Amino acid sequence: MKKLLTLCLILSMSLFAWGCSSGNNAAQGDKSVIDGGAGENATALDYWTFVELHGQHFEKMLSKWNAEFPDRQIKLNVTVMPYDDMHNKLLIALQTGTGAPDISDIELGKFPDFLNGTPNLVELNDVIDPYRDTIVESRINIYSKDGKNYGIPTHVGATVAFYNTEMLEEAGIDYKDIVTFEDYKKAGIALYEKTGKYLGTADTSANWQAGILLAQQGSDLTDDYGVPQVNSPELIRGIEMMQDLLENNVISTIAGGQPDTEEAYGEYNAGNFASAFMPLWMMSRFTNYMPDLAGKIAIAPLPVLEQGMPRSVGGGGTGTVVTKTAKDVELAKEFLTYAKLSLDANIEIWNTLGFDPVNMDVWDMKDITHNPENMFVKYFVNSPFDVLNTIRDEIRMIKSTSASPTINNMFGTTTLNEIFEDGRDVTEALNEAQELITQQLSN
Repeated sequence: MKKLLTLCLILSMSLFAWGCSSGNNAAQGDKSVIDGGAGENATALDYWTFVELHGQHFEKMLSKWNAEFPDRQIKLNVTVMPYDDMHNKLLIALQTGTGAPDISDIELGKFPDFLNGTPNLVELNDVIDPYRDTIVESRINIYSKDGKNYGIPTHVGATVAFYNTEMLEEAGIDYKDIVTFEDYKKAGIALYEKTGKYLGTADTSANWQAGILLAQQGSDLTDDYGVPQVNSPELIRGIEMMQDLLENNVISTIAGGQPDTEEAYGEYNAGNFASAFMPLWMMSRFTNYMPDLAGKIAIAPLPVLEQGMPRSVGGGGTGTVVTKTAKDVELAKEFLTYAKLSLDANIEIWNTLGFDPVNMDVWDMKDITHNPENMFVKYFVNSPFDVLNTIRDEIRMIKSTSASPTINNMFGTTTLNEIFEDGRDVTEALNEAQELITQQLSN
């Protein structure tokens, strides 16, 4: 099954505007030291991230590393910064050769910026090689250039539907009956008429939904050569369908512009929205930022435009890198692969973060995935892996190219707002976006 998924994902990746990102950042420059039981002679490595939850996983793996390798102990100086600030600061530090950390997260949508020219990142092929037979190949390829691997993935990022069953039941709706977007529309109309609440969101600051709708139709934001095609018939069809849902009060724009923001967490906590279409890593947002919804949220395959279309797409991603200025490159490389690619690491990625591991052997370990003491198993109405294993061969991807950051920026700042906030004609808005993106890329 793992090989089948790899074939489905090869030459592709998940690309959405903010990846595993923007709503859950600590204050700018929040710093902490993780010693993992290290002694005085431990090597201190600096680690930057834009997702504070990632530090929890590294803390667990650091303790394991220090216990297993007492002569190569490590301390991590962790700095958490807002999404844009971290990526901008990291890019400048790498370009100038001054001030970069030893290890850093880089979000998928930003990764092409760090591969321009000769990357100032360390090649990781040699430390990745021992794990290639056990991990989804495409999740390594998305952080690569010219056959050289520069980033270590965190998850597959299978996108699913999260439903608030309490809200739906109040309107007599069973989430299991939602198979197509037509079913979703009927459910949303009933929910709004009964409660005045919205079934879902019209995202304006991220490309999650555009990617879902394109992947279902076998299309993409760029063509086979990486050239933007954001006004394709497939995307026009998909966004027009979303605009229809908006006009029928099935969905609405949400504070923060997408489900993965602090503002949006408040909307869900208040019961203003009953569903979210997000990658599986959104589970950690629920458990950490929406604890009062425990026991109310069910996970299901995405609705589709037509029955038989693939019901998932890889969403978001974080590649962790080693910079060329790292004080101990070999130590950083080996720790990084130990902390993110080993079987133990993939089990902990599920246990701690609620991510779907890139080592799909874990998907079949029922003692791990269905552990009744696991926080995610406890929180959600149904088993996440029961859903994942029904869609594991349907997870498609949206490619990442050098044009992707420009596309994401245009959609997340202008195009989607014009369509969903201002009611602009979809074809007109997408045609203009195509023109402006092409102009920007040609400058």
